[in-house]
Amino acid sequence: MKAITESEGSVQPVAIKKKKKGFWTTFREQKVLYGMSLPFIIIVFIFSYLPVWGWLMAFQNYKPGKGIFEQKWVGFDHFVTLFTDEKFYLVLRNTLAMSFMGLLVGFTVPIVFAVLLNEIRGNAFKRTVQTVSYLPHFVSWVVVAGIVTKMLSVDGGAVNQLLMWLGIIDEPIQFMAQGSWFWYIVTGADLWKEMGWNAIIYLAAISGIDQEQFEAAKVDGANRIRQIWHITLPSIAPTIAILLIMSIGRLISIGFEKQFLLGNSLVVDYSEVLDLYALNYGLNMGRFSFGTAIGMFNSIVSIILLFVANGLFKKFTKQSIM
Repeated sequence: MKAITESEGSVQPVAIKKKKKGFWTTFREQKVLYGMSLPFIIIVFIFSYLPVWGWLMAFQNYKPGKGIFEQKWVGFDHFVTLFTDEKFYLVLRNTLAMSFMGLLVGFTVPIVFAVLLNEIRGNAFKRTVQTVSYLPHFVSWVVVAGIVTKMLSVDGGAVNQLLMWLGIIDEPIQFMAQGSWFWYIVTGADLWKEMGWNAIIYLAAISGIDQEQFEAAKVDGANRIRQIWHITLPSIAPTIAILLIMSIGRLISIGFEKQFLLGNSLVVDYSEVLDLYALNYGLNMGRFSFGTAIGMFNSIVSIILLFVANGLFKKFTKQSIM
């Protein structure tokens, strides 16, 4: 707010600092909104924060049948075992490699797809493409893994048949038996499954852009490429930044479904990730404390990545999620 004062025959604006509202004042004004959010806060607390007490198992030699405080405390022994295991660094390499490939491809391609889809003028064709693109999101990874395996099969697989018909190869390639191909297969399968679904939020952000900006750009002689570069992308930049921060926070927490279903014993050195490592060498072997230590490491690194990414974006782009 500004006040106008008259000094020596001239009018000068004087800034008035607006008093910041206190928490309880804001609470009283927006008590309905706080009340509506309360059930979700309770759900998050019960299912996301309350189970954190189970991290105590990582510092114990946990044995089923005893209470959590009746277990033998071993300190950081399980973490020492974890960080001295060569297998841990192998699965960490696989996790980070597939995470970065997914971030590079799986994050950028939906943006490009959404922008190009928005440029389509035929509404019927546009809706058809959008529907077809996000339908795979609702298909189970079990089905997707079966489709991918069949497509890449040496026995009548469509990919090998096409490559042989084009004369690129002379005999079928065993894609699913070569570890060097596994990361690319997982990244490609995930892109096919999630590209359309991930593009929805960008399409929603694009639909909120003031159309008068595009009309003004047309009057100034800007073609569609320049409109995309100078209007569309800057307008959805805050959405891109927030989703990128969240994606960076999940770099090390990529799950295990894709790797478990598409992997096999021939590519295990490339398919095993941290979550599978915790499952195979923790829970399946009855080493509950060791599995908890792996999960704890996973969660702490994810939190650190989230805060670092958020801090960097807040400093350099003024965009953040908190």
